[in-house]
Amino acid sequence: MAMTLPSFSEALQVYLKIALYSFGGPAGQIAVMHKYVVEEKKWLGENRFLHALNYCMLLPGPEAQQLITYIGWLLHGRRGGVVAGALFVLPGFLSILILSIVYALWKDVGLVQGIFYGIKPAVLAVVVGAVIKIGKRALKNEVMVGMAVLAFMAIFFFKISFPIIVLAAGLIGFIGGKVWEEKFLVVKGHDDKAGSEEGLIDRLIRPVKPSLSGSLKTAAFWLVLWLFPVVVLLFAFGKDNIFTQQSLFFSQSALVTFGGAYSVLAYISQKAVETYGWLQPGEMLDGLGMAETTPGPLIQVVQFVGFMGAFRNAGPLDPVLAGVLASVLVTWVTFLPSFLFIFTGAPYIEQLRGNKSLTTALSGITAAVVGVILNLGVWFSLHTLFHQVNDRKWGAFQFPLPSWSSLDIGALVISIAAMLFYFTLKWDMLKTIGACVLLGLLFKFFGFA
Repeated sequence: MAMTLPSFSEALQVYLKIALYSFGGPAGQIAVMHKYVVEEKKWLGENRFLHALNYCMLLPGPEAQQLITYIGWLLHGRRGGVVAGALFVLPGFLSILILSIVYALWKDVGLVQGIFYGIKPAVLAVVVGAVIKIGKRALKNEVMVGMAVLAFMAIFFFKISFPIIVLAAGLIGFIGGKVWEEKFLVVKGHDDKAGSEEGLIDRLIRPVKPSLSGSLKTAAFWLVLWLFPVVVLLFAFGKDNIFTQQSLFFSQSALVTFGGAYSVLAYISQKAVETYGWLQPGEMLDGLGMAETTPGPLIQVVQFVGFMGAFRNAGPLDPVLAGVLASVLVTWVTFLPSFLFIFTGAPYIEQLRGNKSLTTALSGITAAVVGVILNLGVWFSLHTLFHQVNDRKWGAFQFPLPSWSSLDIGALVISIAAMLFYFTLKWDMLKTIGACVLLGLLFKFFGFA
């Protein structure tokens, strides 16, 4: 039987499933994509998936949304990329919009708190699974393991910025490939026979070769689409208008989110509280809780910030309407750049897949990415299992240290149950999350949480 690419409707069903199951920040989201696109459907081989992931990790913005956009583009061109990328954001946008309205009007959301209480520990199982699965496939020798460990230590203990870690890993991979090729040629190119059994449909994908004129047109189109509302707001209402301020601020933030949302959340929180007064102290953590326990990119927390800022500075508008408009605006300027980066750069990245120097550099980056995902998993775990986590310094070392007296026994019990459901009983993600939500509601109802 002839092998064919998936139909657009078949791919659409998978994109929707990925969007609905994408809990747990980038680690969990990448694991979900890998599960459906590489393991189950076999639309992409391991090497091509990692090649795309490495490019997305180099970009500012939400790498998981960029990766699904890249996958959609590979399978069905720009139409596939737009639908996959937009659909990935939609469930989280709707969820946080509803929760923001409830939060702004009432704040007493006991039922929602119970649901969140169960979801957070369930997400831990997903993140652990992501680290294990991606690590097994990317860390194929002791050199790659060592690079992953060094990357984890650099970001976890020394707070070295993600772009520096990526550049260093790429440089080590590039040089290492020249002197020790068998240890560094891990992410294979399309000319490598070693990956021939992987991604059977993957080999049918032949993206259109890029041209300079086509790339410039693509870049100009997405740049205009991204910045058009910003310019209109600036000229129509001036720079002091709440919507103008948010469009400018979050457009800027979209360009500095290297290394995922965690790297920029402190900056956004400080500006939102101290400079603009959109949030009250401590409210950023409430928004982060919404983003961590709803599907979609973690950076979607900016939608909550935008909603609350417009709700409190609505002017002549109804506060809820102002918040909804701000949610749409902030989401637009945050995620549009991802389409610009993917549709402009991905064709060149695909062309370079057979270049050995590039692939050894990407192998180094892949190993570093595993360490970074582990760092995100540890961060998420600490903030799920403990009510209080403090930053500690010991010489050059800086690390988060939980207050052991703040251990949340309920969260620990549900986390253990989630691991049992997910790894031992082999339940799928949705079933695991559903069971943990029920446990969370029971714990809240009986006062154990």
